[in-house]
Amino acid sequence: MKKSLVALAVLAGFAGAAAAQSSVTLFGVIDVAARYTKANGQNVKQLTNDGSSSSRFGVRGVEDLGGGLKAGFWLESALSADTGTADSSRFWGRRASVSLMGDFGEVRLGRGKTSTRLVVDDFDVYSTTGLGDVTRVYNTLGSSTQTINRADNLAQYFLPGGLGGAYGSFDVAAGEGAVGAKSYGGRLGWKDSAINVAAGYQSTEGVATAKFKQISLGASYDFGMAKVSGLWSQLKFNSLKQNIYTIGAVVPVTTAGSVLAQFSDAETNSAADRVAGTAGDAKFYTVGYLHNLSKRTSLYTTASLIDNSGLAAFKVQGNAVNSARGGKSGGFDVGIKHSF
Repeated sequence: MKKSLVALAVLAGFAGAAAAQSSVTLFGVIDVAARYTKANGQNVKQLTNDGSSSSRFGVRGVEDLGGGLKAGFWLESALSADTGTADSSRFWGRRASVSLMGDFGEVRLGRGKTSTRLVVDDFDVYSTTGLGDVTRVYNTLGSSTQTINRADNLAQYFLPGGLGGAYGSFDVAAGEGAVGAKSYGGRLGWKDSAINVAAGYQSTEGVATAKFKQISLGASYDFGMAKVSGLWSQLKFNSLKQNIYTIGAVVPVTTAGSVLAQFSDAETNSAADRVAGTAGDAKFYTVGYLHNLSKRTSLYTTASLIDNSGLAAFKVQGNAVNSARGGKSGGFDVGIKHSF
Protein backbone atom coordinates (compact mmCIF):
# COMPACT_ATOMS: atom_id res chain seq x y z
CA MET A 1 0.00 0.00 0.00
CA LYS A 2 2.79 2.37 0.94
CA LYS A 3 4.61 1.55 -2.33
CA SER A 4 1.45 2.34 -4.30
CA LEU A 5 1.11 5.68 -2.54
CA VAL A 6 4.74 6.51 -3.26
CA ALA A 7 4.30 5.57 -6.93
CA LEU A 8 1.18 7.75 -7.20
CA ALA A 9 3.03 10.64 -5.60
CA VAL A 10 5.92 10.27 -8.07
CA LEU A 11 3.51 10.14 -11.04
CA ALA A 12 1.68 13.21 -9.73
CA GLY A 13 5.00 15.02 -9.51
CA PHE A 14 5.85 14.16 -13.11
CA ALA A 15 2.38 15.26 -14.25
CA GLY A 16 2.80 18.56 -12.42
CA ALA A 17 6.18 19.10 -14.05
CA ALA A 18 4.72 18.34 -17.49
CA ALA A 19 1.87 20.74 -16.87
CA ALA A 20 4.31 23.43 -15.84
CA GLN A 21 6.20 22.99 -19.11
CA SER A 22 3.18 23.45 -21.36
CA SER A 23 0.05 25.58 -21.46
CA VAL A 24 -3.20 25.76 -23.43
CA THR A 25 -5.34 28.91 -23.39
CA LEU A 26 -8.88 29.57 -24.57
CA PHE A 27 -9.28 33.21 -25.67
CA GLY A 28 -11.53 35.48 -27.64
CA VAL A 29 -13.35 38.77 -28.16
CA ILE A 30 -17.09 39.44 -28.33
CA ASP A 31 -17.82 42.76 -30.06
CA VAL A 32 -21.39 43.77 -31.01
CA ALA A 33 -22.66 47.16 -32.19
CA ALA A 34 -25.90 48.84 -33.22
CA ARG A 35 -25.05 50.38 -36.61
CA TYR A 36 -26.65 52.72 -39.12
CA THR A 37 -25.22 53.11 -42.63
CA LYS A 38 -26.46 55.18 -45.55
CA ALA A 39 -25.59 55.56 -49.24
CA ASN A 40 -27.33 56.27 -52.53
CA GLY A 41 -30.51 57.45 -50.76
CA GLN A 42 -30.91 54.18 -48.86
CA ASN A 43 -30.03 53.12 -45.31
CA VAL A 44 -29.51 49.99 -43.25
CA LYS A 45 -30.12 49.61 -39.50
CA GLN A 46 -28.59 46.53 -37.96
CA LEU A 47 -27.01 44.80 -35.00
CA THR A 48 -23.59 43.73 -36.24
CA ASN A 49 -20.09 42.62 -35.27
CA ASP A 50 -16.59 44.01 -35.21
CA GLY A 51 -17.18 47.66 -34.40
CA SER A 52 -13.94 48.10 -32.46
CA SER A 53 -12.29 44.65 -32.50
CA SER A 54 -12.95 41.54 -34.55
CA SER A 55 -15.21 39.07 -32.74
CA ARG A 56 -13.40 35.75 -32.49
CA PHE A 57 -12.57 32.77 -30.35
CA GLY A 58 -9.62 30.45 -30.34
CA VAL A 59 -7.25 28.18 -28.54
CA ARG A 60 -3.47 28.48 -28.39
CA GLY A 61 -0.72 26.61 -26.62
CA VAL A 62 3.02 26.45 -25.98
CA GLU A 63 5.19 23.49 -25.02
CA ASP A 64 8.64 23.95 -23.50
CA LEU A 65 10.98 21.51 -25.28
CA GLY A 66 14.01 22.45 -23.19
CA GLY A 67 17.24 24.18 -24.12
CA GLY A 68 15.37 27.41 -24.93
CA LEU A 69 13.29 25.69 -27.62
CA LYS A 70 9.47 25.86 -27.63
CA ALA A 71 6.70 24.54 -29.84
CA GLY A 72 3.38 26.30 -30.21
CA PHE A 73 0.05 26.18 -31.99
CA TRP A 74 -2.71 28.74 -32.64
CA LEU A 75 -6.26 28.10 -33.88
CA GLU A 76 -8.60 31.09 -34.27
CA SER A 77 -12.08 31.41 -35.75
CA ALA A 78 -14.24 34.39 -36.67
CA LEU A 79 -17.47 34.71 -34.69
CA SER A 80 -20.73 36.46 -35.55
CA ALA A 81 -21.96 37.21 -32.04
CA ASP A 82 -25.17 38.84 -33.29
CA THR A 83 -26.34 35.47 -34.67
CA GLY A 84 -24.17 33.04 -32.70
CA THR A 85 -22.54 31.62 -35.81
CA ALA A 86 -18.92 30.96 -36.72
CA ASP A 87 -17.35 31.25 -40.15
CA SER A 88 -19.00 28.48 -42.17
CA SER A 89 -16.54 28.62 -45.08
CA ARG A 90 -13.41 27.85 -43.02
CA PHE A 91 -13.77 27.24 -39.31
CA TRP A 92 -10.24 28.32 -38.33
CA GLY A 93 -10.17 31.02 -41.02
CA ARG A 94 -8.46 33.73 -38.98
CA ARG A 95 -5.42 31.66 -38.09
CA ALA A 96 -4.32 28.04 -38.01
CA SER A 97 -0.60 27.59 -37.41
CA VAL A 98 2.11 25.58 -35.71
CA SER A 99 5.40 27.17 -34.60
CA LEU A 100 8.91 26.43 -33.44
CA MET A 101 10.43 29.19 -31.28
CA GLY A 102 13.82 29.86 -29.75
CA ASP A 103 16.73 32.28 -29.58
CA PHE A 104 16.74 32.24 -33.39
CA GLY A 105 13.20 33.69 -33.55
CA GLU A 106 10.06 31.90 -34.70
CA VAL A 107 9.28 29.70 -37.68
CA ARG A 108 5.52 29.56 -38.26
CA LEU A 109 3.61 27.36 -40.73
CA GLY A 110 -0.07 27.49 -41.66
CA ARG A 111 -2.67 30.17 -42.35
CA GLY A 112 -2.28 33.70 -41.00
CA LYS A 113 -1.76 37.38 -41.71
CA THR A 114 0.91 38.42 -44.16
CA SER A 115 3.83 40.53 -42.94
CA THR A 116 2.77 43.52 -45.03
CA ARG A 117 -0.76 43.46 -43.64
CA LEU A 118 0.71 43.61 -40.13
CA VAL A 119 2.24 46.98 -41.07
CA VAL A 120 -1.18 48.30 -42.10
CA ASP A 121 -2.78 46.95 -38.91
CA ASP A 122 -0.15 48.62 -36.72
CA PHE A 123 -0.55 52.14 -38.17
CA ASP A 124 -4.30 52.28 -38.77
CA VAL A 125 -5.61 53.71 -35.48
CA TYR A 126 -8.69 51.47 -35.90
CA SER A 127 -6.51 48.37 -36.51
CA THR A 128 -8.34 47.74 -39.82
CA THR A 129 -11.61 47.03 -37.99
CA GLY A 130 -15.06 48.61 -37.99
CA LEU A 131 -16.25 51.81 -39.62
CA GLY A 132 -12.73 53.26 -39.50
CA ASP A 133 -11.00 50.34 -41.27
CA VAL A 134 -8.57 52.03 -43.69
CA THR A 135 -8.63 49.06 -46.07
CA ARG A 136 -12.21 49.97 -47.03
CA VAL A 137 -10.56 52.24 -49.62
CA TYR A 138 -7.83 49.77 -50.66
CA ASN A 139 -8.31 48.37 -54.17
CA THR A 140 -6.86 45.13 -55.56
CA LEU A 141 -7.19 46.60 -59.08
CA GLY A 142 -8.78 43.53 -60.66
CA SER A 143 -5.81 41.31 -59.82
CA SER A 144 -7.74 38.52 -58.04
CA THR A 145 -5.14 38.55 -55.27
CA GLN A 146 -6.19 36.53 -52.22
CA THR A 147 -3.41 37.66 -49.89
CA ILE A 148 -4.01 41.35 -49.13
CA ASN A 149 -4.89 40.25 -45.58
CA ARG A 150 -4.38 36.56 -44.77
CA ALA A 151 -2.77 33.80 -46.78
CA ASP A 152 -3.09 30.04 -46.96
CA ASN A 153 -0.07 27.70 -47.08
CA LEU A 154 2.06 30.37 -45.41
CA ALA A 155 5.62 29.83 -44.19
CA GLN A 156 6.82 32.72 -42.00
CA TYR A 157 9.94 33.64 -40.08
CA PHE A 158 9.86 36.23 -37.26
CA LEU A 159 13.01 37.87 -35.91
CA PRO A 160 13.77 37.25 -32.22
CA GLY A 161 13.35 39.90 -29.54
CA GLY A 162 16.28 41.65 -27.94
CA LEU A 163 17.55 43.30 -31.12
CA GLY A 164 17.56 46.83 -29.73
CA GLY A 165 14.02 47.57 -30.83
CA ALA A 166 14.34 46.07 -34.32
CA TYR A 167 11.66 43.63 -35.44
CA GLY A 168 10.55 41.97 -38.65
CA SER A 169 9.08 38.99 -40.42
CA PHE A 170 9.30 37.36 -43.83
CA ASP A 171 6.88 35.01 -45.55
CA VAL A 172 6.16 32.97 -48.63
CA ALA A 173 2.85 31.35 -49.61
CA ALA A 174 2.58 28.39 -51.97
CA GLY A 175 -0.11 29.01 -54.56
CA GLU A 176 -0.98 25.32 -55.02
CA GLY A 177 -2.71 26.12 -58.31
CA ALA A 178 -4.98 28.89 -57.00
CA VAL A 179 -4.98 32.24 -58.84
CA GLY A 180 -3.82 35.10 -56.62
CA ALA A 181 -2.53 32.86 -53.83
CA LYS A 182 1.19 32.53 -54.56
CA SER A 183 3.08 35.33 -52.79
CA TYR A 184 6.15 36.44 -50.91
CA GLY A 185 6.88 39.46 -48.74
CA GLY A 186 8.23 40.84 -45.50
CA ARG A 187 8.50 43.76 -43.12
CA LEU A 188 11.20 45.46 -41.08
CA GLY A 189 10.66 47.92 -38.26
CA TRP A 190 12.05 49.57 -35.19
CA LYS A 191 10.18 50.44 -32.00
CA ASP A 192 10.96 51.96 -28.63
CA SER A 193 8.78 53.44 -25.90
CA ALA A 194 7.48 56.34 -28.02
CA ILE A 195 8.33 55.77 -31.68
CA ASN A 196 7.46 52.99 -34.11
CA VAL A 197 8.46 52.85 -37.79
CA ALA A 198 8.06 49.97 -40.25
CA ALA A 199 8.04 49.10 -43.93
CA GLY A 200 6.45 46.14 -45.70
CA TYR A 201 6.46 44.76 -49.24
CA GLN A 202 4.44 41.97 -50.82
CA SER A 203 4.24 40.51 -54.32
CA THR A 204 1.37 38.20 -55.29
CA GLU A 205 0.88 36.35 -58.55
CA GLY A 206 -2.41 37.51 -60.08
CA VAL A 207 -4.30 36.99 -63.31
CA ALA A 208 -2.15 35.67 -66.20
CA THR A 209 0.87 35.51 -63.82
CA ALA A 210 1.04 39.34 -63.61
CA LYS A 211 2.17 40.56 -60.19
CA PHE A 212 0.02 42.45 -57.71
CA LYS A 213 2.41 44.48 -55.53
CA GLN A 214 1.91 46.32 -52.27
CA ILE A 215 4.29 48.64 -50.43
CA SER A 216 3.31 50.01 -47.02
CA LEU A 217 5.31 52.47 -44.89
CA GLY A 218 4.15 53.49 -41.43
CA ALA A 219 5.31 55.59 -38.50
CA SER A 220 3.86 56.66 -35.17
CA TYR A 221 4.98 58.80 -32.25
CA ASP A 222 3.44 58.96 -28.79
CA PHE A 223 3.62 62.55 -27.48
CA GLY A 224 1.83 61.57 -24.27
CA MET A 225 -1.04 63.97 -24.89
CA ALA A 226 -1.67 62.20 -28.23
CA LYS A 227 -0.31 59.34 -30.32
CA VAL A 228 -0.04 60.33 -33.99
CA SER A 229 0.26 57.79 -36.83
CA GLY A 230 0.99 58.07 -40.53
CA LEU A 231 0.66 55.38 -43.20
CA TRP A 232 1.31 55.26 -46.95
CA SER A 233 0.43 52.29 -49.12
CA GLN A 234 0.88 51.82 -52.85
CA LEU A 235 -1.01 49.05 -54.67
CA LYS A 236 0.01 48.19 -58.22
CA PHE A 237 -1.15 45.72 -60.89
CA ASN A 238 0.14 46.00 -64.45
CA SER A 239 -0.26 49.70 -65.38
CA LEU A 240 -2.93 50.30 -62.69
CA LYS A 241 -1.77 52.01 -59.52
CA GLN A 242 -3.34 53.31 -56.31
CA ASN A 243 -1.78 55.39 -53.51
CA ILE A 244 -3.44 55.73 -50.09
CA TYR A 245 -2.22 58.38 -47.64
CA THR A 246 -3.44 58.10 -44.05
CA ILE A 247 -2.95 60.15 -40.91
CA GLY A 248 -4.56 59.40 -37.57
CA ALA A 249 -4.41 60.18 -33.87
CA VAL A 250 -5.46 58.67 -30.55
CA VAL A 251 -6.02 61.36 -27.91
CA PRO A 252 -6.61 60.37 -24.26
CA VAL A 253 -9.29 62.67 -22.82
CA THR A 254 -9.83 60.89 -19.48
CA THR A 255 -7.99 58.18 -17.58
CA ALA A 256 -10.31 55.63 -19.22
CA GLY A 257 -11.35 57.19 -22.52
CA SER A 258 -9.74 58.22 -25.81
CA VAL A 259 -10.85 59.99 -28.98
CA LEU A 260 -9.75 58.34 -32.24
CA ALA A 261 -9.62 60.30 -35.51
CA GLN A 262 -8.33 59.38 -38.94
CA PHE A 263 -8.26 60.69 -42.52
CA SER A 264 -7.29 58.79 -45.69
CA ASP A 265 -6.91 60.03 -49.25
CA ALA A 266 -7.00 57.28 -51.91
CA GLU A 267 -5.88 58.19 -55.40
CA THR A 268 -5.54 56.10 -58.57
CA ASN A 269 -3.50 56.88 -61.68
CA SER A 270 -5.05 57.70 -65.06
CA ALA A 271 -4.90 54.07 -66.24
CA ALA A 272 -7.06 52.91 -63.30
CA ASP A 273 -9.36 55.95 -63.55
CA ARG A 274 -10.54 54.73 -66.95
CA VAL A 275 -11.64 51.30 -65.65
CA ALA A 276 -14.88 50.93 -63.71
CA GLY A 277 -14.30 48.81 -60.60
CA THR A 278 -10.63 49.75 -60.30
CA ALA A 279 -10.84 53.55 -59.90
CA GLY A 280 -9.94 54.53 -56.35
CA ASP A 281 -10.28 58.28 -55.81
CA ALA A 282 -11.90 58.80 -52.41
CA LYS A 283 -11.54 60.69 -49.15
CA PHE A 284 -12.26 58.80 -45.94
CA TYR A 285 -13.08 60.60 -42.65
CA THR A 286 -13.53 58.82 -39.30
CA VAL A 287 -13.91 59.91 -35.68
CA GLY A 288 -14.73 57.80 -32.62
CA TYR A 289 -14.56 57.45 -28.87
CA LEU A 290 -13.45 54.40 -26.84
CA HIS A 291 -14.14 54.14 -23.10
CA ASN A 292 -12.57 51.35 -21.04
CA LEU A 293 -14.82 50.09 -18.28
CA SER A 294 -12.07 47.63 -17.28
CA LYS A 295 -9.06 45.91 -18.81
CA ARG A 296 -11.44 43.53 -20.63
CA THR A 297 -14.59 45.54 -21.36
CA SER A 298 -15.04 48.73 -23.40
CA LEU A 299 -17.79 50.91 -24.82
CA TYR A 300 -17.27 52.74 -28.12
CA THR A 301 -18.89 54.82 -30.82
CA THR A 302 -17.65 55.56 -34.34
CA ALA A 303 -18.80 57.74 -37.24
CA SER A 304 -17.32 57.63 -40.73
CA LEU A 305 -17.81 59.00 -44.22
CA ILE A 306 -16.31 58.01 -47.57
CA ASP A 307 -16.58 60.69 -50.24
CA ASN A 308 -16.03 58.99 -53.61
CA SER A 309 -15.20 60.76 -56.85
CA GLY A 310 -15.01 59.69 -60.49
CA LEU A 311 -15.80 55.98 -60.87
CA ALA A 312 -15.04 55.08 -57.25
CA ALA A 313 -17.78 53.37 -55.23
CA PHE A 314 -16.18 52.46 -51.89
CA LYS A 315 -18.46 51.88 -48.90
CA VAL A 316 -17.80 52.07 -45.16
CA GLN A 317 -18.56 48.37 -44.55
CA GLY A 318 -19.13 45.26 -46.61
CA ASN A 319 -22.73 44.92 -45.41
CA ALA A 320 -23.57 48.61 -45.99
CA VAL A 321 -25.69 49.88 -48.87
CA ASN A 322 -23.77 50.01 -52.15
CA SER A 323 -22.58 53.51 -52.99
CA ALA A 324 -23.27 55.10 -56.35
CA ARG A 325 -20.13 55.78 -58.40
CA GLY A 326 -18.80 59.12 -57.27
CA GLY A 327 -21.26 59.16 -54.35
CA LYS A 328 -20.98 59.07 -50.57
CA SER A 329 -21.15 56.25 -48.02
CA GLY A 330 -21.51 56.96 -44.32
CA GLY A 331 -22.14 55.18 -41.05
CA PHE A 332 -22.50 55.48 -37.29
CA ASP A 333 -22.44 52.84 -34.56
CA VAL A 334 -22.44 52.33 -30.80
CA GLY A 335 -21.15 49.10 -29.31
CA ILE A 336 -19.56 47.08 -26.54
CA LYS A 337 -16.66 44.64 -26.61
CA HIS A 338 -15.40 42.15 -24.06
CA SER A 339 -12.23 40.09 -24.27
CA PHE A 340 -11.43 36.87 -22.43
